[in-house]
Amino acid sequence: MIKVFKIKVLSTLLVCLLSFTTYSQSSTRFKVALDAGHGAHDFGAVYNGHIEKKIALAVVLKVGKILERQANIDVIYTRKSDVFIELVERSSIANRADANIFVSIHCNANSNSAADGAETYVMGLNKNASNLAVAKSENAVITLEKDYKQKYEGFDPNNPSSMIGMTLMQEEYLDNSITLASKVQDQFINALNKKSRGVKQAPFMVLHKAYMPRVLIEMGFISNPKEGAMLDSEEGQQEIAQSIADAIIGYKKEYYGSGANDTDVEKPSKRQMDLPVVADSAESIKSVSLVDKNIPKKEVLKKEVLKKDPSGIVFKVQIAAVARKIELTARNFKGLENISVTTDNGSLYKYAYGASSTLEQAKQNLAEAKSKGYSSAYIIAFKDGKKINMQEAQQ
Repeated sequence: MIKVFKIKVLSTLLVCLLSFTTYSQSSTRFKVALDAGHGAHDFGAVYNGHIEKKIALAVVLKVGKILERQANIDVIYTRKSDVFIELVERSSIANRADANIFVSIHCNANSNSAADGAETYVMGLNKNASNLAVAKSENAVITLEKDYKQKYEGFDPNNPSSMIGMTLMQEEYLDNSITLASKVQDQFINALNKKSRGVKQAPFMVLHKAYMPRVLIEMGFISNPKEGAMLDSEEGQQEIAQSIADAIIGYKKEYYGSGANDTDVEKPSKRQMDLPVVADSAESIKSVSLVDKNIPKKEVLKKEVLKKDPSGIVFKVQIAAVARKIELTARNFKGLENISVTTDNGSLYKYAYGASSTLEQAKQNLAEAKSKGYSSAYIIAFKDGKKINMQEAQQ
């Protein structure tokens, strides 16, 4: 009788433990930091009675409301009312919340009233005149901040390319930012039939110190009579908000999954790397080589033996995405061997470690990469040589 009782107690404890584990997994939250551009005495662009600060806030609140109805998503707002928030504080709010992504929402404007369409920016340094003009307009807000010359020492808001002389965190998650930006633009095209002006890079101060994948969305031109009216309408704002929210949800599903049994794909870390960066007319970031001088130069990468998986699925660990081609030797990757690289037409090089047929082995590789200092590394999957999302890989 006592033995039976002990078995029942142990069974109950086991059930409780499993329930707690399941709860812990399902309670993992995906954090989205939403930033409504401008505010208070900073009106942003003003055309034909349309005010950027009001439109940006209205759309952000609508995006947030949609996301808050989703399971496992938390929303952080840089502002929820008509208040002035300094640019550096906007990114700091996201950093303190340990957000997974940062999305700053704005309206575009141009002296040419025929200009229209939406564009989404990722952080970058380039000499493209139109991109710099947009960055200059958005960065001008810092002149409204107290002691801005001391706070942003070395940066001239009238010359966005002056950020070249400042330190910039290593873009280990540029790939993620571009993915998120692309999903936003795809939604604008497919759901709203909007003109897409593309995914671009520009030196936005509000994105500069956000330590996570981050994008700045220019929803459309309030200087365009038709587009401005749409942006300032309840219906138009709701449609845009739905598109942005759907893009964010799509990004979450691709990188983080959608439920309790999702793979633990960690977001890039908050670690700042003081790496010099130079501008490039091809609108790409050129980062310094990731060289560990302590590793012997003659060391050559060893090939990992990959057992053939009938499903054709291979798991790798992405450790970096930069605009510089790096020699695939261990000394350049902190001693890690079996490094592979893919490229998007030579504009962005994505470096991955390992090649495993099982998720368990990939997780071990992920732990090893992080132990070497690649704290922003995450697992990616391929099927027959083509990249797929983690959900599809685990089906």
